[in-house]
Amino acid sequence: MNEEPSLARVALKWGAILGVISIVFSLILFITNTVGNTGIGSISYLFTIGVLIMAMREFRTLNGGFMRYGQGLSIGALTAGISGLLSSLFSVFYTTVIDTGVMERMVETTRDKLEESGLPDEQIDAQMKIIEMFQSPGLLFIFGVIGSIFMGFLFSLVIAAIMKKEKTNVFE
Repeated sequence: MNEEPSLARVALKWGAILGVISIVFSLILFITNTVGNTGIGSISYLFTIGVLIMAMREFRTLNGGFMRYGQGLSIGALTAGISGLLSSLFSVFYTTVIDTGVMERMVETTRDKLEESGLPDEQIDAQMKIIEMFQSPGLLFIFGVIGSIFMGFLFSLVIAAIMKKEKTNVFE
């Protein structure tokens, strides 16, 4: 009987690749001051989906052309978790060491958008207090990792369902 390839090894490789891609993309967003732009930021989802597909495809190839649904979910969540760990570490480092004013600029941009939307000052102030509470480096890191795992898992629900290929003969 053939030995099954390591889920963790495949996820580590592709998580590191996605992490580097995310770091480069984040750096571009930081430098161009477009961190809060949701349209541009959503491009990162395309990177994530592409890397998850490649990770699952590699595992399936290494596993003789087979991958169970649960294996795909595991690969996706682990890959996204590793990527989230790396990119969150970079983001915290960037915002606390390299450019300490980036968070203040993001808060001001958010306030401007809320004012343009016509919200009353009380609601704007309440939302800004909430935003400021979640600006500590520790919380940014934790939410970055958890958010990456969550999004990777959501994408993997669909990708793994499409890419799974179960063995029909249990003796293979």
